[in-house]
Amino acid sequence: MRMIPSVPYRTNSNAEKKIFDLLRVALPKSDFTAYHSLNLPRHKYKRFGEIDFLLCGSKGLFVLEIKGGRVSCDENREWHFTNHKGEEFKKREGPFRQSESALHGFMSILKQKFSEQIVSQLVIGYGVVLPDCELPASAEWDPHTLADARIHNFEHWLTGFIRYWRKKEPKKNAVDASSLKVLKNFIRPKFEAITPLYRLASQAEEEISALTEDQMGLVDIVTANGQVLCSGGAGTGKTFLAMEIARRWTAQGKNVLLVCHSPWLKHYLESRFNIPNLTVSTVEALSVVARRAGIEHFSALIADEGQDLFNWKDLEILDQYIEDGLASGNWCFFYDVNNQTNLFGEMDKDAFNLIEQSNPARVPLRTNCRNTRIILEKIQNSLGADMGVGGAGVGPDVRECLAKTTEESASILRDEIQKIVNHGGLSTSSVTILSSLPFEQSSAALLPGSILRNLAVLDEFSLREFPPQKMSFAEITAFKGLENEAIIVVDLPELQKDFTKLALHYVAMSRARAVLSIIFCR
Repeated sequence: MRMIPSVPYRTNSNAEKKIFDLLRVALPKSDFTAYHSLNLPRHKYKRFGEIDFLLCGSKGLFVLEIKGGRVSCDENREWHFTNHKGEEFKKREGPFRQSESALHGFMSILKQKFSEQIVSQLVIGYGVVLPDCELPASAEWDPHTLADARIHNFEHWLTGFIRYWRKKEPKKNAVDASSLKVLKNFIRPKFEAITPLYRLASQAEEEISALTEDQMGLVDIVTANGQVLCSGGAGTGKTFLAMEIARRWTAQGKNVLLVCHSPWLKHYLESRFNIPNLTVSTVEALSVVARRAGIEHFSALIADEGQDLFNWKDLEILDQYIEDGLASGNWCFFYDVNNQTNLFGEMDKDAFNLIEQSNPARVPLRTNCRNTRIILEKIQNSLGADMGVGGAGVGPDVRECLAKTTEESASILRDEIQKIVNHGGLSTSSVTILSSLPFEQSSAALLPGSILRNLAVLDEFSLREFPPQKMSFAEITAFKGLENEAIIVVDLPELQKDFTKLALHYVAMSRARAVLSIIFCR
């Protein structure tokens, strides 16, 4: 079914990510749309914001409450929730009551907004999904409304779940097309008259989801060919498409290897996407990862940030682990088109030619789905880089400052953080500071203690829960392939002063989805 947003909204719940992937492939011929409501954290109706997944289609409106970890209910009707860290929480209100109250809370909103003629068409229902545990039967809930670890065919359960609620209101027919369109437009509103910074960023986030979804047609081209070279600049959706192909290939029963050069990106992808039969690894760790998984050869290979792998050493290793090797095996390399223009330095053309000898299908990505148009134009005009076309919304202006000393850079950085967080309304977790230097040498290390206490210096393992609850700091080279809503770049010279830093400017500036500030140093 259609998913909005098209990738899971940032959440620490692996259970929600798992159900997101299951919903995506469920009921493919239906008109259902599944809304991951955490994408609406600032919605003025609190009830709506509490819904994990809202399913809306002509057959009805349904709420799903997702609980990961262990869930149990004692003899006093007190609910116990244990997360992946072993921490236990107790609540009087259980997941079924949460799901039911969220549904009725949202229905009260619909009744205020729409006529009885529209609302009365809806069959409504609620359910609970516990992917990590089993819940004993109880008279307090109907088994049709529960999907726990015993459910091995989620789509079959979902079909029965919808049928169960429709049987309760047999006189209701399907919602008519015009009413359904009105309802869906209300659930996912599009705001145009927006002025505060956080709203400008929020608008960009909405358009990013839509642009990424537009690119799904390219996935069909990739999956129809055995060998593919997919090129695009930063922000053109290469990683998103890589994960979508991984879903499709694994659904065909293939053991898929997704490989990248950066340990940071590897940990990020592992934590964000939970796909059965997918192994994520760096080339360096591949022999150990394959041995632990008990896999001698993978059915298919997906390479993300492939420009880092176009060298003889890495290609020889990959050749050993893919069925039929790189010459005849099933693979797709996603790489930055700017690699061929020497933006990252001289590429190994012989290694790249080896890949080309198989006459792979070529898929160019031209639509930028990460950066706002203002950020996109800034990078293209400053660096001459191919970043694709389009962009996601207009967004706020790029801010640039010049500091004469490290101390002055730290002072400007402090003021910029206040503008973005205190005055702009963005959360601290939405902000990442990128530097060409390690933290101890960066101007960020000179920030006041009140800011430093709420600053997380990232490493490859912290990417498992990115973004953190705090503002974050990373070196530019390590943050390659990643992104955040707001990026502040520090400790880089102006381009006209040092062209050797061109690649660092490109990587740093292209990480920003909606807000970009650059503090140059002399």
